[in-house]
Amino acid sequence: MKQSQLGLVLAQCFSILIWASAFPGIRMGLVAYSPDQLSLLRFLIGSALLLLLALLFRIPLPDRRDIPALLLFGGLGFTVYHVALNYGEQTISAGVASLFVSTTPLFASMLALLFYRERFGWRGWVGSFLGFLGVMISSIGTGEPFQLNSGIFLILLASFSESIYFTFQKAYIEKYGFLAFTAYTIWGGTFFMLYALPGLGTAIAQAPAEVTLSVLYLGIFPTVLAYLALAYVISRIGTSEATSSLYLTPALAFAIAWVWLGEVPTWLSLAGGIVTLGGVLFATLRPEHTPALTEKRRKLGT
Repeated sequence: MKQSQLGLVLAQCFSILIWASAFPGIRMGLVAYSPDQLSLLRFLIGSALLLLLALLFRIPLPDRRDIPALLLFGGLGFTVYHVALNYGEQTISAGVASLFVSTTPLFASMLALLFYRERFGWRGWVGSFLGFLGVMISSIGTGEPFQLNSGIFLILLASFSESIYFTFQKAYIEKYGFLAFTAYTIWGGTFFMLYALPGLGTAIAQAPAEVTLSVLYLGIFPTVLAYLALAYVISRIGTSEATSSLYLTPALAFAIAWVWLGEVPTWLSLAGGIVTLGGVLFATLRPEHTPALTEKRRKLGT
């Protein structure tokens, strides 16, 4: 495996693992913070880290004509997604929430096909179906009841908003680089979250230290580093293939919650994780002679 390919694999694995760890981190954060406060504090931390990186790497200001689009990306990909997700998880079970969050790759693939004619291929669609099926099995394995309520629509809204962010970011990443683009959009998303600022100081003072430390972790790793890693992957291989691996996130989240929160998954949940892994491998690992792999290698210069 050439160095460029190894970097892509490591970046993709890193983003999946870190995002999976965000789910138990959010559960911990909601112990002492409201959904709005949790989102704002997490992104204030992430914005501060990105400001340091921007000064270190001398990131220039964006073109004035691109600012509305960057604000829109930040609002959809961060404000709407994270606030809707936090509120949605208050009214539906964790298993059902993970099921509907996992519609993001499907939305992203359909948008990429519709607007960019980005071909996913039959292996990609079959693998996506298997991945989605695995998440459904894992959700059933939680033993928690499924009820149609507003929380489900909030989760779907969050997933669709993030799929828009993933689908249309590539041109801006090519123009500014994945670090600058991630910084611009996270700052934009944080700006729209400032409505939750009143009372945040009191919440911080009253929150247990371990809860605030979990929010600090969320602000640095899932908020900044994971988005940087996936932006890099999307810039190299496209939206559909980069996001298809996100089906692994719920399966890994079960394992991390097992260690972190002591939530022991059922055998059915583990079986669903195995099906999900198989679907992702089927979608992303292609035979050596396929034109898709040949073209990808040509673009990577391998």
